[in-house]
Amino acid sequence: MGLFLVEPLVAFYGFASFLVYPLVPQYVYRRLWQELTNTTYPVSDNTSRCSANASNHSSHHEEVQKAASLFSLYTELFSMIPSLVVTLILVTYSDRRGRKVAIVMPLIGSLIYTLSFLAVSFFELNLYLLIGSSLVSALFGGSGTFLGGCFSYIADLCEDGQQKTLRMGAIDMVIGLLSGVASLSTGYFLRAAGFNWPFCVSAVFQCFNLLYAVVVLEETLKAPPDDAAAEDGTPRCTAFRRLASGIFQMFAAGSGRRNTLLVLLLLVFTTFSFANRGGLSNITLYELNEPLCWNEILIGYGSALATTVFLTSYVGLAVFSRCGTPSLVIILIGILSVMIGMALVAFAKTTLMMFLVRIPMLLAIMPFPVLRSMMSKIVSKAEQGALFACVAFVESLSGNVAFAVFSSLYAATVAWYPGFSFLLASGLCFVPMALLGAVALLGPEEAGEAKETEALIPGEEESPNPALA
Repeated sequence: MGLFLVEPLVAFYGFASFLVYPLVPQYVYRRLWQELTNTTYPVSDNTSRCSANASNHSSHHEEVQKAASLFSLYTELFSMIPSLVVTLILVTYSDRRGRKVAIVMPLIGSLIYTLSFLAVSFFELNLYLLIGSSLVSALFGGSGTFLGGCFSYIADLCEDGQQKTLRMGAIDMVIGLLSGVASLSTGYFLRAAGFNWPFCVSAVFQCFNLLYAVVVLEETLKAPPDDAAAEDGTPRCTAFRRLASGIFQMFAAGSGRRNTLLVLLLLVFTTFSFANRGGLSNITLYELNEPLCWNEILIGYGSALATTVFLTSYVGLAVFSRCGTPSLVIILIGILSVMIGMALVAFAKTTLMMFLVRIPMLLAIMPFPVLRSMMSKIVSKAEQGALFACVAFVESLSGNVAFAVFSSLYAATVAWYPGFSFLLASGLCFVPMALLGAVALLGPEEAGEAKETEALIPGEEESPNPALA
């Protein structure tokens, strides 16, 4: 008998992914250093690699920083479009065929991505093959597809609004905890065994994760009889028409006020994700650059400390929810957390300061589960997949565009002020704050939430959920 537990799947996904993610920019940085300077990458047991021969390496750092930032930009651009399209298709399709299709496919893509890095590292293949591997893995969906499937899965299981918010927050927390453990170990792993073993271990974890998703995880939705007939060979145009019109129907079936509220919440989610993801995208390069010049151990500690934000955000979310804090206030606190933290990163010039700037960002993840829960409560149960396909799409789009924009910006400004991109990310937080004000003006959110939800959602027939039976 299968289990209706998606949390272990998310936990192992977070661990396997963050065992690799902090290593990718470091691996690319070292390979580009060797190719562009024809010298061995300077490795030191000290906390800073800039302490010796600083004048000799200054120009090298600037050149490699630009090349590494542009390499990241090309990788993101090549994988962005297919990943976005697949996210829309798979997560919307999960409304008809079940949630597992949106969960399993990205796991396959993630495994392909990790195995490609392992092959390039082990055989010292051309570095630009990694761009092709990113494109191939994106054809299976990305992290947005996976999380969209998982959040839709949670929405199927939860009836109570507060339970839905907390469980979605728990998903973010689980990712953060396991990602922190993985990030903390990468520096020591890299120093002791090089790049090959971390990539190999990550691939093994992803294989186990894929096995759990296929064999153990129970489906929350069953395919309706008409879709089953289409699978048997009858014309498929009807099924594809449903697939293509899922998101359109979600908006067409709702009232104007509900659609306005939904669009505003999506815009808050998108703009906040853009600012947050854009600011975080160049953290590792900033730490590798002068005057910090962190080694792999410090980068591992920094990544681990950054992921504790998932735990502290969940604790903050739980406390605020128990105290009856309005959802919009919780979101505002999270936005302010990112705004202050990014502004401080721009002026961090010492190792101690770089660690301390993480403290204001301890509540930075709170807006995401609250926004997902608010949107989930104003659409019908039959539209959860379409909603989270839309959310995953705009999240992936904003994240990829932010990565591309901020990578280009960092490459252009690293020579005169590396912290400029972080100041920009901080300033962009004013946009979701303004949109949040528009949401507040649209109507009371907490006192009449239950009645409002009933008014905004069209009538629907109750369908039995096997997980709740």
